[in-house]
Amino acid sequence: MPVTAAPDLQAIIDRIAEEMAGQADRGKVADYIPGLARVDPKHFGISIATHDGKMYSAGDAAMPFSIQSVSKVFALTIALGKVGDSLWQRVGREPSGNAFNSIVQLEAEHGIPRNPFINAGAIVVADVILAGHQPKEAIGEILRFVRQIAGDDGIMIDDEVAKGEAETGFRNAALANYMRSFGNIHHPVEQVLGVYFHQCALTMTCEQLARAGRYLMLEGQHPDTGFNVISPMRARRINALMMLCGHYDGSGEFAFRVGIPGKSGVGGGIMLIVPGIASIAVWSPGLNDRGNSTLGSLALERLAVATGWSVFNQREPG
Repeated sequence: MPVTAAPDLQAIIDRIAEEMAGQADRGKVADYIPGLARVDPKHFGISIATHDGKMYSAGDAAMPFSIQSVSKVFALTIALGKVGDSLWQRVGREPSGNAFNSIVQLEAEHGIPRNPFINAGAIVVADVILAGHQPKEAIGEILRFVRQIAGDDGIMIDDEVAKGEAETGFRNAALANYMRSFGNIHHPVEQVLGVYFHQCALTMTCEQLARAGRYLMLEGQHPDTGFNVISPMRARRINALMMLCGHYDGSGEFAFRVGIPGKSGVGGGIMLIVPGIASIAVWSPGLNDRGNSTLGSLALERLAVATGWSVFNQREPG
């Protein structure tokens, strides 16, 4: 894919934001997490960080929101940095075909989650990050990493959201205990879940999230420092996993409609990576029946059409 940005990006996203404001079907917020249940589904924001250092934003792009499972991309990056490809002995790399919090496959597959972006896989990743740390230290490592790649020390963890997840996360506890019974969780379950819940409670704006994804746009390189966050091969593989598994059991539909690697979260955020071109973040808290942002998914489909951006498209964008 050529390294160029489509022309008039600001006009494109301004038009998309206006179109989203008029949509009647906005989905349903994730009311099973207390901190998310109160969020107004009328919100919509979008930001694009391009390879040449420019930022384009529209709507509520400066409003913080809980990124939830989008954080799994950053946690995976940290875990791969710690243990390398040995991680794949504990977590698979295949689409699940089931809901993000399903326990069905774990029994048949002996406690090995299908991929690192479903809840069970992300809990194993949290267990890896916890090695050699107290839970607070592991949580601090995740927060420092995200601040570093975004170039923004204002990124925070919402303790209220983390507490609410701990109080209602019975199925996540079941997943963790089940995997521990197979020896695939090495630390006390309550400690691993503490790391996982705080990771999911990271609070960011669309602009911060778009900046945080830039290293995956640039084959692992941090655009501000020039240093490699990860190797080019690892960046490409994380992007591949996002394409295959980034939207739970709606990943195939998202690839069909948008054609760009991305990761969603039940807070309504989606991070999208157009390799060599742009890192994109969109947020609208209402979800569809697959747990992905209703308006966010629609907006990204329209953005892909308007720009010509797609990993399957070899023509010049725009």
